[in-house]
This record gives sequence, C-alpha cells and structure tokens, in this order.
Amino acid sequence: MKEKDEKNTFQIRTDLAIEAREMIGEKQENADVEPKGVQVETQEGECYTLTRVRIVNKAGSEAMGKPMGEYITIESQKLKENAVDCHEVIIQLLADQLRKLAQPKEKDCILVAGLGNWNITPDALGPKVISRILVTRHLQGCLPEEIEGTVRPVAAISPGVMGLTGVETGEIIKGLVEKVKPTLLIAIDALAARRSSRINATIQMSDTGVAPGAGVGNKRMELNQETLGIPVIAIGVPTVVDAATLVNDTMDRILASMISQTKEGSSFYQMLQDLEQEEKYTMITEILDPYTENMFVTPKEVDAVIDRLSNIIANGINIALHPGITMEDISKYS
Repeated sequence: MKEKDEKNTFQIRTDLAIEAREMIGEKQENADVEPKGVQVETQEGECYTLTRVRIVNKAGSEAMGKPMGEYITIESQKLKENAVDCHEVIIQLLADQLRKLAQPKEKDCILVAGLGNWNITPDALGPKVISRILVTRHLQGCLPEEIEGTVRPVAAISPGVMGLTGVETGEIIKGLVEKVKPTLLIAIDALAARRSSRINATIQMSDTGVAPGAGVGNKRMELNQETLGIPVIAIGVPTVVDAATLVNDTMDRILASMISQTKEGSSFYQMLQDLEQEEKYTMITEILDPYTENMFVTPKEVDAVIDRLSNIIANGINIALHPGITMEDISKYS
C-alpha cells in the first residue's frame, strides 16, 4: 500500500532554485517570508532579472530540496530572440557572475564539460557550448609573451551520454580530472523547468555541482566537490518542461480562475475548493497515460534558440576565464 501511495504522489519537476522557492511560497500563508536557511536577492536590469538564492544551512537545504550553496539565475525573454544588444549585456553579466563564483587564479587550469546528447536538440546545449570554448591548455609554453598572460589554461570535453558511449558521464569526468588535474570544473547541462515561460529564457549558475540527466528523471553519478575532489560550477538552461508538470500548473490556473468567478458558498464553489492533489493527479494520469512519466515538451524553435544560447554561454565563459578577452574580442575567438 505504501509503495502504491508513493507511486501515486505527484512530483512537480524542476531544476531551478527560484522555482523551488516559489513552490514553498505557494504552500505558505505569507509567500514573502523566506524559509529558514534561505536568502533571496533580486536585481532588475534593463533587459534581465537576476535572482540570487543562497541556501546557508541544512534546514534550508531540506526545505528547498537542493544542496547548500549559491544559485544565480538570469531571466530574460530576449534570450529566445535575436536581440544582439541584450545578448551582449547578458554575456558580460554572465562573465562577471561566473568570475565571482569561480575566483580563478592566474595559473589555474580549468576544465569545461558540456553534458548531454548532441543528437537531441534540447539536450545538445552542453556539446554546442564546448564547440565555442577557447581551449588553451595545449598552448601553454608555446605562446608569445604578449599573449601568455592574457589567457588561462582551459581544457574542454563533451563526454556524451551513457546511451552513446556505454560509460557513465561521471566516470569519464572523474578519470579526466585525475589525469589532467584541473583546479575547477565548469559543467554545462540542459535543465527542466516548471513554468513554460522560463523555457530557453533562463540561465542558472550554481556552485553546488550537477547531477547529469536529473532533469529528465535519469539518476547518474553527481559531479560535485565530494565526488571529484575539486569545486564544480554548474551552468544550465531549462530547455524542456515535464508534460505532467505543465498540465498540473495549467489545471491550477484554470481552477483558480473558476474559483474567482464562482459565487462563494455555492456547491460548485465548495467542490472546487475541496479538489485534492490526489484527485488532480488521477486526472493528469488519465489525460497523459501512458506517457505520464516520460513526456517532455520543448518549443518548436528550439534549434535556433539553442544555437544562440550556446553562443551566449560560451562567450560568457571565455570572458570570465581569460583575463585578456573582452566583449570587443569575442567575435574573433568564437
């Protein structure tokens, strides 16, 4: 009976810290009060919103369902558009925030890993970013003195997925870390969001590492300080939304709208108020069956958007890691 109850418990799927915080707020009487151990700061820019979520203790980690650490989220609908001026602003913002998280020293060797399956467009963000990274580890000692101090040793890899290689991503990365001995790993991966409005319009950075495949329900070896022995910064963009989660949120909005337009105290009003989560789960299952657990939705223009996003993230990383590269230089190296 317990196994059946656990199986029938609907889980909203999201990789974004800001959405985890929103879900906690929906359950509280006062949504503006932060959970214990969670600190949230928001900054508005001309074409973006930056939200910093810090989970500072175990209580905050348990409430959020995420490891302790810092989560930086950049949101902009312009990310989905060919808005060059806004993209340049976000590239510089991304570089600044990444530099603060990484705090690289002059001679540090950095490994950049693009996670995901290059054959599936919504999952190809990581590999596409890697194709635009300025790799320089192999050039150390061969560069002219004028250039030597402007670039840092950077290596990059796109390890694929276990379905292509037969080797778990974590195993490949761990072996490479032991051989190359980088001081930091930057991992780029596609994520899953709760809100369709955040698909391809959000970039999240964190210093807590990453679990490859978690966004689509695959459990793989985590890439973090504990498993690799070096700091891991994760950069991700939500490229899909779980269909069951999308239907659940749509139902919540429909029910809220119906309640607001129904006469208070009527039998229909009471029926809407009494609708429990389990009953909603049953309806979602009936609507999506047999794909309830395995259907993900992505926008039709995902091909062009992933190309733009990979360029933005790669250029942000290049500027953050190489002291001599500026916004004026990125077109020469990408």
